Amino acid sequence: MIELKTPTEVQQMRPAGAFVASVLSALKERAAVGVNLLELDELAHEMIRDAGASSCYIDYHPSFGASPFGKVLCTSVNDAVLHGLPHDYVLADGDLLSVDFAAELNGWVADSALSVVVGTPRPEDLRVIEATEVALKAGIEAAVVGNKLGDISWAIGEVAHQYGYPVNLDFGGHGVGRTMHGEPHIANDGRAGRGLKIKPGLVVAIEPWFLISTDEIYTDPDGWTLRSTDRSRGAHSEHTVAITPDGPLILTDRG
Repeated sequence: MIELKTPTEVQQMRPAGAFVASVLSALKERAAVGVNLLELDELAHEMIRDAGASSCYIDYHPSFGASPFGKVLCTSVNDAVLHGLPHDYVLADGDLLSVDFAAELNGWVADSALSVVVGTPRPEDLRVIEATEVALKAGIEAAVVGNKLGDISWAIGEVAHQYGYPVNLDFGGHGVGRTMHGEPHIANDGRAGRGLKIKPGLVVAIEPWFLISTDEIYTDPDGWTLRSTDRSRGAHSEHTVAITPDGPLILTDRG
């Protein structure tokens, strides 16, 4: 069931969005050559504790996960693109890192993600990151009252096609509210004018993720991390967005 938020509830979600944005900004600053993924997870853990927030990940155990997640971040490196389980890995020069973070504050959840290159970047890595950011912007611009959910999917997919990237439809955007994942599902490609009509009060995470040369993924032996089948690298960008009569409101905007 899709739950629409009242204007008051949307305002109540703002602190959670601001908190998630602040954590991602801090993680982007900390990520560097020589930094361990577990250090990033610990930084997020400290910020959660200091804010009186709660992790959405640490006890998360959906059907596709091998066990409860156990960490507060998703850190996906290079050919990993989603659900990366933080582990004892030191970031090396040129690594492409995607960080996904969701947390609950004051009873409301926000969810966001970004991708960065640490050290010396490869042009093809910067290009796939750019594509996800451009697609995210296009998806948000399509998330207006009167449009259909398919318009968001189409906008994201058009960007992917323009950059020449295939699109995986297994994982995409989703509703956000009192819990991290809810209806509706928003695929990262689709047909304009299809699906449910977008109404005020809808709050969704819009999250384009692309791999450079495949749309096929497999689960790492850790039971969580999703990697490309051809070892090509990927990137992931995400914001939690509330639909208002005045247009989309990015609750996780990092300024």
